[in-house]
Amino acid sequence: MSNYAKVIIKGSPITKSNFKLHNTNGRAILPHSSGKYHDRYALYEQEIALLARSQNPDIIFSESLIAILRVYYKSEKRHPDTINITKSIFDGIEKSGLIINDAQITKIFTEEYYDKVNPRFELELFAESEYDFRYTITKKNIPTKAKLYSPVKKSILTNQPNSLDSKELKEKKTSKSSESYLESTNNTSQDVSTRNIICSICNKVITSNDYVKADSGKTLICKKCFNKLF
Repeated sequence: MSNYAKVIIKGSPITKSNFKLHNTNGRAILPHSSGKYHDRYALYEQEIALLARSQNPDIIFSESLIAILRVYYKSEKRHPDTINITKSIFDGIEKSGLIINDAQITKIFTEEYYDKVNPRFELELFAESEYDFRYTITKKNIPTKAKLYSPVKKSILTNQPNSLDSKELKEKKTSKSSESYLESTNNTSQDVSTRNIICSICNKVITSNDYVKADSGKTLICKKCFNKLF
């Protein structure tokens, strides 16, 4: 019985959440044979499954595992959230038959790197019965430059009520949801441009139906910005 396996998949890692669409009932769907761009994730997951199996023939882990995942993105500025990448990768690994269920991963350590020339992910799996995992966090002698991220959009903060108790907040939220539902119902036959739908990335008005939904339909991304993510 093997106690170690390694999987290397070349290409920019992608996440399932960026390729979900929503049907007319608002339910999230993951297309795989539409012949369009959104089939890309299903193909990527299949690629992971095939290569993981070919790189580790005859290995099937049935016990708990320790996982070390190193993700190499093509760009430091635009890439999926690593926390979402982890789930997407293990969906493909599970389909390969290398593991029985991704619940077997009891310890996981993920590292994020950048490699413009050779984007990829490298996954190492260790049988927990024979390996242990330890890590240390130490203070740097010389601090490095901080990697900063953009704060929450100002518009989101300024739209919040100044002083409302929990009951009032709940009522306000319920009322807002009802208004949103009525508005969406009344506008189903209207063109996208008349509803002033804004792209969540570039903040420009989407003037056609050429956009992608995310976060259960709460986020809309124009195709131009969506393609730039990859």
